[in-house]
Amino acid sequence: MALNRDADASRLAAESLAEDDPTGWFERLYAEAASGDAIVPWDRDQPNPILVEWAARRELNGVGRALVIGCGYGQDAEFVARLGYATTAFDISPTAIGEVRQRFPESLVTYVVADLLDPPPVWQGAFDLVVEAITVQSMPVSVRDIAIANIRRAVAPGGQLIVISGFRPEGAEVSGPPWPLTPSEIDSFGADGLRAAAIELDPQTQRWQAEFRRTER
Repeated sequence: MALNRDADASRLAAESLAEDDPTGWFERLYAEAASGDAIVPWDRDQPNPILVEWAARRELNGVGRALVIGCGYGQDAEFVARLGYATTAFDISPTAIGEVRQRFPESLVTYVVADLLDPPPVWQGAFDLVVEAITVQSMPVSVRDIAIANIRRAVAPGGQLIVISGFRPEGAEVSGPPWPLTPSEIDSFGADGLRAAAIELDPQTQRWQAEFRRTER
């Protein structure tokens, strides 16, 4: 029988949403995974290949500060740090942050516990590169506008944002997590001074790759 990697996330998300707690299931999932009772479906041994390909095409110089949203076990954050950025990465789950520090004890990344729905005010406009890979799609639609707005606000003048997500047609109902992003949700990252530089949808993988830039300095 094929392993359903999303089963534990779906179970815990349903319980959390029933308690009107849209993000509490993340810590529950990581805590159960730490005790061997659950699988974190996005746990991988390598950084997101879409992020790697995007960075290679852009020939990023690694100058400045970077923020990795919902870092989980840290593969994307470690990749961004290897590009040369002074990297901060956060997750709402203390268990996840504890685990990532153990996995990468010599890391140059600053790993912190933080909530995307209420991020530290000092992060506003502070990062030259912001990486959002599949975090927003793991959050229910009820909190999505807040999450997207807080991601936008973290981009510094002259900075850029990369968004990676699954695709969902406008108006389509899905039983998440995940709840992939619609075209209008992807477009909504381009506000508050951010403008879309490139928005691509891979028809085979049904994955978004979108880049936004803040042009004012």
